[in-house]
Amino acid sequence: MIIGEAPRRIYLYAKPVDFRKGHAGLAAIVQEMTKIDVFSGAAFIFRPKSAFAVKILVWDGSGLVLIHKKLEDRNFKWPSISDGVMPLTPVQMAALFDGIDWRKVHTARRTKKPKIAA
Repeated sequence: MIIGEAPRRIYLYAKPVDFRKGHAGLAAIVQEMTKIDVFSGAAFIFRPKSAFAVKILVWDGSGLVLIHKKLEDRNFKWPSISDGVMPLTPVQMAALFDGIDWRKVHTARRTKKPKIAA
């Protein structure tokens, strides 16, 4: 994605939104519904009622960036529709954006550092 460095905090808004909304409308949802600062550098992911598209809103330090992607031959995998937001890892966000089932993608677990070289 073309947004500079990857956001450290990523939130998926689980309730479908009107995809006619742009920067201002989606920023208002973030501020009113989630109480999270839209200018914090976090990424906010939105879904329509159908599963064919995604919108991502992020502040890059100089302005709000709105990314809109529509898949041509398949649908995005979404959690069940509910109110509220859920956090995603950068790996899960990348999988979602590529149309992969992000629910099956997990960040690699940390391995303890060996005490001696084998």
